[in-house]
Amino acid sequence: MKYLHQFMIIMGVTCIGELMHYFIPLPIPASIYGLVLMLVLLLTGILKINQVWSSAQFLVEIMPVMFIPAAVGLINYWDALKPILIPALIIVLGSTIIVMGVTGKCAEWIIKKNGGSR
Repeated sequence: MKYLHQFMIIMGVTCIGELMHYFIPLPIPASIYGLVLMLVLLLTGILKINQVWSSAQFLVEIMPVMFIPAAVGLINYWDALKPILIPALIIVLGSTIIVMGVTGKCAEWIIKKNGGSR
């Protein structure tokens, strides 16, 4: 029952994010509204981390499985993707390297700022 309660909290925040996307006329995806709302709830203490931790861990663990249908769906569009495959791969690899580098530098900065302790 604990997992169901935690999952319902996560889905409730997601639903509120969808409503915010519907009512706020900004070009921001609903998932971003939901993530920012969850962050605000956790930072303000309205929602405690232990109220969503177990279900969130489960969702993160199964996340790779959720990409399989999308990846398989690309097969249907192979003819459209074939001409742009090399540029797309270069862009994906380049942006991945940049994101990894920036994330690493941010992590180093945070560790230095906190004195190297957890």
